[in-house]
Amino acid sequence: MALAGTRKRVRLAGLLSPITILLTVFFIAPLSILLVYAFLEPGLYGGVVWNFYDQNFGRILGWADGYYEEFDPVYFSIFGRSFRLAITTVLISLLLCYPAALWVTSLSERWRSFFLFLITLPFFASLVVRLFAWVLILKPTGWINETLISIGMIVKPFDMLYTEGAVVLGMVYVFIPFMFLPLYASLEKLDRSLLEASGDLGAGRFKTFMRVTLPLSVPGMVGGSIIVFIPSLGNFIVPDLLGGAKVLMIGNLIEQQFLEARNWPFGSALAWMVMVAVLLFLLIYVTVVNRAEALQEQ
Repeated sequence: MALAGTRKRVRLAGLLSPITILLTVFFIAPLSILLVYAFLEPGLYGGVVWNFYDQNFGRILGWADGYYEEFDPVYFSIFGRSFRLAITTVLISLLLCYPAALWVTSLSERWRSFFLFLITLPFFASLVVRLFAWVLILKPTGWINETLISIGMIVKPFDMLYTEGAVVLGMVYVFIPFMFLPLYASLEKLDRSLLEASGDLGAGRFKTFMRVTLPLSVPGMVGGSIIVFIPSLGNFIVPDLLGGAKVLMIGNLIEQQFLEARNWPFGSALAWMVMVAVLLFLLIYVTVVNRAEALQEQ
């Protein structure tokens, strides 16, 4: 028995070793380096000076010394804008994908496969190319403005490009597959006998949806929301191309600190602030959802 248990542990260690090494080298180690850099002094011409320095967080949270580092509330406004746009992206994606996923699950197997292929089709094209297509569509001389002007609906072009609306539109377009697939997986495995039982007991379609379908699809909604929220919060490609200098998000600020300002410690501090904020948000979100599910089961 002891020998069998030892073999089982060795086999388990062998199976887990590759992914453990991969996560350690490419995830835990870089995060640890960022954490160390966040408490180091920035070099005069870039890089780091190996002195303990907590003013990087002071610039964000308010205890900067006012001499070498200044507290600037603009960082809070950038954080707030990033959270607002990320949550807006999640809500719009959820509203668009839920009815679509519900409809696709009602189709035959052949048509389900076809629509799933259409959902994943954008992955076959470069993200930058797809976003530049939106630049051509939304710019003042794009086909939307040109069409509206030609039919006499507007006199001068709308300013659609380099706005928060353009950024949200771009992020919804990019992350829709990440919301759709978890929702589809949750709705597809729904036990149809429960829907039939609800109808047999006299519940209409709306009541069946509210009492059966919606509660059972909560895991897919939570999964899709998390998968969309995290990359939306730290995204810098979409705001850079569709928002320009007018819509600065936290991902753009981190990019600027590492690549342009060469202030690696401050960029590391910003990155860790984002990670901590995301973890707190997800903890609150999952706790609220779990409590709601527990109340529904009661």
